[in-house]
Amino acid sequence: MYCRKTVVINISGLHAKPASSFVREAKKYSSQIVIVNHDLPDQEPVNAKSIIPILSLGIGPGCNIELAAEGPDEIEAIDNLVALIETGFGEPVIDIATSSNDEL
Repeated sequence: MYCRKTVVINISGLHAKPASSFVREAKKYSSQIVIVNHDLPDQEPVNAKSIIPILSLGIGPGCNIELAAEGPDEIEAIDNLVALIETGFGEPVIDIATSSNDEL
């Protein structure tokens, strides 16, 4: 299993269009992939290849998330999904150095 943590930086978070892009990318890989929002207490990981569970996580700008994958392409899958998140999905981004999730 391969895991990585990151922070969502695009101003709309992981909602609608960005979530769709994320799921489309996740489906390219044969590994099982999950995502969890660490900013919510007792949050369970959800399938990263299904948009409804991802939307239910309420991942907004500044949220701390973790991705995990298990399978033959787990490293490639997680590294590419983290890169997608860290580029902001081509949207305007927040400055995570000066912003906290409470301010958004």
